[in-house]
Amino acid sequence: MKKINKILIVFSIALFSHNIMAQDPTFTQFYANPLYLNPAFAGSNGCPRFAMNYRNEWPNLSGNYVTTSASYDQYFKNISGGIGILATNDQQGKGTIQTSMLGLIYSYHVKINRKFTMMFGARASWYQKTLDWDKLTFGDMIDGRRGFIYQTSDLPRGGKRGFFDASAGFVGFSKNFYFGFAAHHLNEPNESMIIGNSKLPMRFTGHMGAEIKLGKKSRYANATSIMPNIIYQYQQSFQELCIGTYVKHGVFTGGIWFRNKDAFILSIGISSKNFKIGYSYDVTVSKLNNGTSHGSHEISLGLNLNCKAKPQTFRTISCPSF
Repeated sequence: MKKINKILIVFSIALFSHNIMAQDPTFTQFYANPLYLNPAFAGSNGCPRFAMNYRNEWPNLSGNYVTTSASYDQYFKNISGGIGILATNDQQGKGTIQTSMLGLIYSYHVKINRKFTMMFGARASWYQKTLDWDKLTFGDMIDGRRGFIYQTSDLPRGGKRGFFDASAGFVGFSKNFYFGFAAHHLNEPNESMIIGNSKLPMRFTGHMGAEIKLGKKSRYANATSIMPNIIYQYQQSFQELCIGTYVKHGVFTGGIWFRNKDAFILSIGISSKNFKIGYSYDVTVSKLNNGTSHGSHEISLGLNLNCKAKPQTFRTISCPSF
């Protein structure tokens, strides 16, 4: 019965969590998925850029969460900004609930003075949420001794919802310092897949960081950089504060973060001019560790394409890669 109760609890949380504490999926390699973090990052690399991310949260849980993301962005001189495309897919409870999103992004870049630049971005997205009723279990299906042996009398009520969503944000940066803010779900669309109205609450993200170089790069040695960062997110009654730092030396980057009273995040990555790959692992330190076990895994891949010489006025932000 303990196993049965655990399954019921997992599916109940997945199905009705929007009534308790709504929360968007979160990637812990924050800057490896820049368009998801803040739409203002579109075009910030200058040349065409592809990014792919995969996250498996609490893989030992019977109803784990798997989130994937793919994006493309590029800077265009004639529109003084960047264009980006972002697609995500989130599966809860082994596909019991699936959420897919496709978004188009525009970011306007403007030089404030010789050392400071601002980027303002907006994203228009279409969401599709689906609920697989065949994967749900109900109390009238259970026999006290033999488990799930009966057919439920509960009838499907809906199961799909498509809706438009809007987000916006800005990023400011100088040579070694950057900060930004983003607001997602500005129109608070109805995301209910069954009868009723369930607004998707706005999510606010603030982020700030810096690059501190230790020594200088020479023909014999690569410069080492330390990049302290802080990211705060708020959505309805959910709050998340992440504080961490990266250390970069040559093509190698390592990082450690702490997410408030929840987990330590360890990451490692390798990046070259055109390619990067990263891995991070969330070590759960809260009481959730008893049920979720062994934390969460995340993998990121990035590909930067060559392009014509960037405009002399273009400035590249010194954000981390992972």
